[in-house]
Amino acid sequence: MRWYLTGVVVSGFGTTAMWLVSGIWVKSLTGSDSLAALTAFALWAPVLLGPLLGTLADRVRRRPLLVVLNAGMAGLLPLLLWVESADRVWLLFAVLVLYGAQGAVHEAAEQALIATALDEKRLGTLNGLRMTANESMKLVAPLVAAGIHTRYGGGTVALLDAASFAVAAGVFALMPVREARPTPSGSRHWWRETAEGVRLLRASPVLRPLVATGAFTMLLAGVNGAAIYAVVDKGLGHSPAYAGVLYAVQGAGSVLAGLVTGPLLRRVPERAFATVGLALFAVAVGVRALPYEATALAASAVIGLGLPWVLVAVVTAVQREAPAEAVGRVAATANTLVFAPNALALALGAALVALVDVHVLLPLLAVAGAAWAACLAVGQGGAAGCRSRCGVTGGRRAWKEARHGGRRAV
Repeated sequence: MRWYLTGVVVSGFGTTAMWLVSGIWVKSLTGSDSLAALTAFALWAPVLLGPLLGTLADRVRRRPLLVVLNAGMAGLLPLLLWVESADRVWLLFAVLVLYGAQGAVHEAAEQALIATALDEKRLGTLNGLRMTANESMKLVAPLVAAGIHTRYGGGTVALLDAASFAVAAGVFALMPVREARPTPSGSRHWWRETAEGVRLLRASPVLRPLVATGAFTMLLAGVNGAAIYAVVDKGLGHSPAYAGVLYAVQGAGSVLAGLVTGPLLRRVPERAFATVGLALFAVAVGVRALPYEATALAASAVIGLGLPWVLVAVVTAVQREAPAEAVGRVAATANTLVFAPNALALALGAALVALVDVHVLLPLLAVAGAAWAACLAVGQGGAAGCRSRCGVTGGRRAWKEARHGGRRAV
């Protein structure tokens, strides 16, 4: 766990720095707000291919794959030193797309490695600490990256990110973990294996509601994120820069969320954990509509607390439920289903903010989130009963049937 978390901290710092600077870099070279916004899309677009990319994590050993992925990015990022004018911005976008694809495979390999190498009882603890590590870097890296870019330019930040990938590759290489060699795929087709990962996720009565909840939560989060500047301007009367304060408070809430996740997940099932997280998130979004600075800060902290709980619940459930040979595919499919709605919601939210007053929009989001959480809570009794009757988990039994019975079992 210590070796793994060290790698997460190092690579998380570099990734957060590069994510922030890429938009600033493009804006400074081209003067275009649209192109600057497209940098985020370039990073997120490969998530849509998550199920296909995640199959790679089930075909090879995960630890060597993590080493190769990090080493590859360490060698690729220095090419961005060539991006010195607007006519070379295309190279930055190309690298960002590869960056996003690498991230999709990396995430699937990480989750699969954790699931197979760690005691099931410690999964929640590690996922919570991982959340804390990532969110902590989001509090530090943007300030450092912005300062370096201002003084030395975007190329220096790219070199910093490359160095973080190189260190992460070394950390993962030294991580003491034993892995069984994957079963040879033989003549099995890549697309067929990818489709099997999708089918296995759909067949699980444990994961279906959790992944749907994660997707719905990220849909609400995207609209809420698009409305933040309206909250700052129309609600609080501050300049747009005040949004940074709200994001910082939200990040602090996420750090706290990660620290308490492990103890809580040892006592409550993932579905109950996600229900509480969504309920907290929904209430906080509604409170954000109040025109008071104190309530806005408190709401940001609670959003930072509740939102990660939903995501950690999904990740932990996938690691506990999925068959060892399919964790990568199932995890990548879940990531695509959960995070793709966020990108859609950012565009939808921009339109809604222009059409609906933020003091009406945010309470509507809160009602929708609370209603979903209530429905999820009502269905928990049946899910718990299914898990206890199956001996291991209802999800794994359904997966075994799906593997041998095809679409009929699904």
